[in-house]
Amino acid sequence: MELAPKHTGLSVPRLERITEHLERRYIGSGKIAGAQVAVARHGRLAYLRSFGQMDRERGRPMAEDAIFRIYSMTKPITSVALMSLWERGEFQLDDPVSRFFPAWADQRVWTSGSGVLMNSVEPAQPMTVRHLLSHTAGLTYGGGLSALGAPMSLDPVERIWADLGMTRNRDEPLSVFVDKLAKAPLRFQPGERWMYSYATDVCGALVERISGQRFDRFLEETIFGPLGMRDTAFFVPDDKASRFAAAYTRGPDKKLMLQDDPATSPYRTEPAFFSGGGGLVGTTEDYLRFCEMLRRGGELDGARILGPRTIELMRRNHLKDGQDIASLTVDGIVDGPQTGVGFGLGFAMTLDPVKADTPNVGDYYWGGAASTLFWIDPAEDLVVVFMTQLLPSRIFNFRGQLKSLVYAAIVE
Repeated sequence: MELAPKHTGLSVPRLERITEHLERRYIGSGKIAGAQVAVARHGRLAYLRSFGQMDRERGRPMAEDAIFRIYSMTKPITSVALMSLWERGEFQLDDPVSRFFPAWADQRVWTSGSGVLMNSVEPAQPMTVRHLLSHTAGLTYGGGLSALGAPMSLDPVERIWADLGMTRNRDEPLSVFVDKLAKAPLRFQPGERWMYSYATDVCGALVERISGQRFDRFLEETIFGPLGMRDTAFFVPDDKASRFAAAYTRGPDKKLMLQDDPATSPYRTEPAFFSGGGGLVGTTEDYLRFCEMLRRGGELDGARILGPRTIELMRRNHLKDGQDIASLTVDGIVDGPQTGVGFGLGFAMTLDPVKADTPNVGDYYWGGAASTLFWIDPAEDLVVVFMTQLLPSRIFNFRGQLKSLVYAAIVE
């Protein structure tokens, strides 16, 4: 990727504060093994740095084309894929999910208890596609996040889902997973609350059901191929294995421990389950191209993925009565601010910069379980992508720190 900081309105010396900050606080102290940061404005790359090592055990320095597990940064890609079918008139946002998965018409909403003593009621309204895209469907994550290092939730329905075995299985097709979800109780009435969940995996299943294509092939033909995202996929093939970064966590002594060895990682083989909620790997360059497409209103280098008005709709707050996540959340498992933050069709967005403790308003963003993150700021014509491999993502507030550093570098 070629640097072209001129005419970006970003101060190069101030951007170098990012370098000093990450090297001093994180790389030098051994808090993370390595990282990459890309900052672009007005479509020009103003800052790109690789830090530390991509594989500490093998002594491999962070390569510019390193491949990362992006986990939940898969979700915006899946949401764009589904909305491309909306643009073709294949569904409406308020269509019930049961239109495509008939077994979901019999779902119940949990009220109390568990097992044979569980009480439930019928949904007051059907779960819709909009509910899935905005995480207001009533679904949960069961024990799914604990497998990535997050603390096990004490939420009663999360526990019920975990006991029912509601987790993603790389050897299980999407259709089987969706059938299992139909048998689990909803945590709340659809549309009434907000809870991070398997909803975007269901969005991936919807893409399969509506398009008639396997989800990974649809993504390749509709998004990855047209945008030139050459290294984004659900697994890392042999010819790219040397570029696959190691993933780490922290031990009881707060020192780094290997969490997923790239040589033996499950991501080295093609899965049967193509997780729209967290299954992709990719490079900084690839994700920057995806973000640039969004910043430009759905088109990049002649490839149009969505129309600009669709993206405008996606980055609006779709939560009930325009409320923020903090007002509606059931389980605060999401990193970063929730006060002053809304959620649209695949992204969170800043509604109130004072409440969200951020210098900007109107940006939309998300992150991944290995501490990766991105944001797009339409007002500032800005894109930022941060990649590292530290699980879980709530250990350090990389987003808040990078926002302070990046916005302080805007001088024009």
